[in-house]
Amino acid sequence: MPSCLTQTEAKAVWEYRDGKLYWKIQPGSRARIGDEAGHMHGNGYRNTMYKKRYYGVHQLIYLIHHGYIPENIDHIDGNPLNNRIENLRPADFIRNGHNRKISANNTSGVKNVSQSVSGKWKVMLLSKGKMLFYGLVHDLELAALVASEARDKYHGEFARHK
Repeated sequence: MPSCLTQTEAKAVWEYRDGKLYWKIQPGSRARIGDEAGHMHGNGYRNTMYKKRYYGVHQLIYLIHHGYIPENIDHIDGNPLNNRIENLRPADFIRNGHNRKISANNTSGVKNVSQSVSGKWKVMLLSKGKMLFYGLVHDLELAALVASEARDKYHGEFARHK
């Protein structure tokens, strides 16, 4: 996301401490110098406004430490409120998706594994925008192992197994 906000300006406006941002200036009538910046947004992220523009707190923390805001920022542990700099990494849209948690509507309990109409366990994985089919397996434990190895192979450091 392009930003006209510079690293120098961000460092002058906010102080980073332990995964949180605190105001170094008087931002408006509601917050005070020293208050934690931002509020919870409906998408699960903490956002704040500066000069009539909303920013994710994770974006500002990344800017303060690295000098730019990448198009996507991945929370390594999957927790959008854990904005410690060591938990943030740049990611393209696809890699960011690889690090998603298991879907709430998953019925097998294993990521990338579903039950086919034949009753066997089907292993499928999305990689580089293409759905990869790994076959049908009788045993759920074996299907879980196949899926885990496929995620490691195709998703690398962005592989999330749960």
